[in-house]
Amino acid sequence: MTLTWRSVLQEVNLTHLICQFPSGGPRLMPSHSNGNHSKVYFQDFVLEGFAGGLETQALLFAVFLALYMVTVLGNLLMIIVITLDARLHSPMYFFLKNLSFVDLCYSSVIAPNALANFFSSSKVITFAGCATQFFFLSLLATTEGFLLGVMAYDRFMAICSPLRYPTTMCQSACTRLVLGAYCGGCFNSVVQTSFTFHLPFCSSNRINHFFCDVPPLLQIACGNTAINELLLFGICGLIIVAVTIVILISYGYITVTILRMGSGAGRRKIFSTCGSHMTAVTLFFGTLFVMYAQPGAIESMEQGKVVSVFYTLVIPMLNPLIYSLRNKDVKEALRRLGQKHTAM
Repeated sequence: MTLTWRSVLQEVNLTHLICQFPSGGPRLMPSHSNGNHSKVYFQDFVLEGFAGGLETQALLFAVFLALYMVTVLGNLLMIIVITLDARLHSPMYFFLKNLSFVDLCYSSVIAPNALANFFSSSKVITFAGCATQFFFLSLLATTEGFLLGVMAYDRFMAICSPLRYPTTMCQSACTRLVLGAYCGGCFNSVVQTSFTFHLPFCSSNRINHFFCDVPPLLQIACGNTAINELLLFGICGLIIVAVTIVILISYGYITVTILRMGSGAGRRKIFSTCGSHMTAVTLFFGTLFVMYAQPGAIESMEQGKVVSVFYTLVIPMLNPLIYSLRNKDVKEALRRLGQKHTAM
């Protein structure tokens, strides 16, 4: 009889140890040997996204869809034009084509899932799905930062050392620079992803964001996040500062060289090309600094959502417009492509 009552008590205790999740069914909550309940470790997350009713969600869906469609079309057009037009087969446009590719992938990591969640009742993303999204987001964002630095160095060599430019920026050198940008992005992504997703997420599974990012994930972690915050601010800050120094030094030399030029037409062409690049650099690094390289970023999630829309959707949409509208070579290439298509 004693064994019977003991088995009944064990069944009752087991029933209390079962915790219901928003999706994926019930999961067992382990208990300590002293009978106390342990923390619940979530295997799924819920992306809360933006607050508001059905009308607000519909409006945001329309905005996100428009931004994403323009981003895809603009960046695909830049890739096609640079690939097909032989006059654009130069190091500058090789880097610009890679930038367009990164922007296209970058927005595609975020936008489709965000669009699907606007009218979803669950808004669930698996642990593996969240980690994968975060990995590629970090990889592509860091790669874009390095590419902008490489593009500044390319302009420096073209304007300040035109005689050495063909040998210094040969095809193999350009390929190595691009691969170096991807390797740097991969290194940062592996570090950030491994440290972030080794944290125990047991306080909540609701991410106050529309995609998986470091600040909202650190908010729901129940472990010590001091090392993660140090890595976030340290590595991101170091990358931003290092690339910014390269860009400022490059454009410092470029400015001095331009001021020494006697040709007004040459000055205007260089200022047009360099102005487009500086606009892209300012937009990208300004938003990244606000989001990741300041200590107050983790506490301001509502501000972070708006800033995140800007650097995940708006900037990838603007980059093709910035480089095409202010670049005479690209505009002429687009005109030639249009004429060729009309003739066919």
